[in-house]
Amino acid sequence: MTERPANLKRCRVLLVVASLGGGGAERVMVTLSQCLDRKRFETHMAAACAKGPWLHEVPSDIVVHDLKASRVRYCIPGLLRLIWRLRPAAILSTSMHMNVPLLAIRALLPGGTKIFIRENNTPSAEAGATGGLRWKKFLYHWFYGHANAVICQSELMLDDLYKQFAVPREKMVCIYNPVDGQQIRRLANDGPNPFRGPGPHLVAGGRLEHAKGFDILLEAMVEVRRSMPLAQLSILGAGVLEQDLRHQCARLGLNSATTFAGFCSNPFPYYANADLFVLSSRYEGLPNAMLEAMALHTPVVATDCPGGVREIVEGWPNCRLAPPEDASALAEAILASLRSKRHLAEASPDCRFNQTILPYAVGAYENLLLS
Repeated sequence: MTERPANLKRCRVLLVVASLGGGGAERVMVTLSQCLDRKRFETHMAAACAKGPWLHEVPSDIVVHDLKASRVRYCIPGLLRLIWRLRPAAILSTSMHMNVPLLAIRALLPGGTKIFIRENNTPSAEAGATGGLRWKKFLYHWFYGHANAVICQSELMLDDLYKQFAVPREKMVCIYNPVDGQQIRRLANDGPNPFRGPGPHLVAGGRLEHAKGFDILLEAMVEVRRSMPLAQLSILGAGVLEQDLRHQCARLGLNSATTFAGFCSNPFPYYANADLFVLSSRYEGLPNAMLEAMALHTPVVATDCPGGVREIVEGWPNCRLAPPEDASALAEAILASLRSKRHLAEASPDCRFNQTILPYAVGAYENLLLS
């Protein structure tokens, strides 16, 4: 980390989020609020709507400015007034729907204010799944080049923004999501083993939405149960597709084999005690839940989907990849992993997961904010 003379004032930083809901982007911002060096940074957080399970994770010495807006676009006037009142040296925003409006008002901000934006998904894959590719190409190309830097969660994401959306490469930097391994292990030991019965026990975590591919995982579970009739699946998370997934469970005869545990502020006893963590996503940025399971040395099966998954697991033992959108291939990878013996081998020294460890990742953010 860059050393600064003790007599210099702290750098005032404003972290900007849409909400403090239970998503991975919000988790990263909360982790930064916890870990940015208090001797070098005076950290504030602004939220369009300061509600959600992560609100209680923000440290008490961090001021959370609630803009009380039902939608991001309604918070912009309040955000502009807040920025003029605080006059932060640097602003860090996450997610396109917050990044674009912030960059759109850049000319109205106090002179010298630096804007750093964090992209939280692989843009071409997300646009291909949700539509609006042409419109998003315009927004990324027109606005992202006006940021001081664009933070990508993987080299693949960086390459995607450059090739598909013409974001200037010199504006982009890859910083992997920070993982607090010590805290994760401590919290994993705080709770009891949530599993009952012989298992094997599988766990998956994330918002219940199309991108996460839980419908594919349920289809795979049918094949897994043919070979391992006692296999159980726990899905951690909440979202708009919960009822659809519950109906799918009933249709596939998986009601007795599947637990919908909802959002868990401490999912780590699940990850630590599971026989396998499964990521079934159609596309990703860099999945925090998978990183947290890896920090606990839990075996992982993940889809080799667009995003940082392959990049981060190279050199990591006890991880298998399966092609996305293929329930049979996912089932085969799950069964192969369950039949192999769990071990706690160390990652190779050049494994990029090592760059997610808290001091490394947070240090990269600090150096960028001070640049």
